[in-house]
Amino acid sequence: MNIKILGSGCANCKKLLENTKQALKELRMEAEVVEIKDINKIIDYGVMKTPALVINEKVKASGRLLGTEEIKKILIS
Repeated sequence: MNIKILGSGCANCKKLLENTKQALKELRMEAEVVEIKDINKIIDYGVMKTPALVINEKVKASGRLLGTEEIKKILIS
C-alpha cells in the first residue's frame, strides 16, 4: 500500500501524517507513507485544498483534517 499526504507542511498536514501513521499502527497494517509538498505535484492530483490523503494514487480526502478513526475506516474499505 502506498499512502501520500499532500500539503505544504502546515500543522494540519503534520497532524494528518501523525493520524495516518497511528491508524496504520492500530490496524497492524504496513504502508509506505510519503509527504508531498511540491505544489505542482499536489495540483497534478486535482487537489485544490490541503491537507489531502492519497491511497494507492486515489485521492480519498482533501481540504480537511481526518481523525484516526476516519482514516482507519478508509484503510479497511
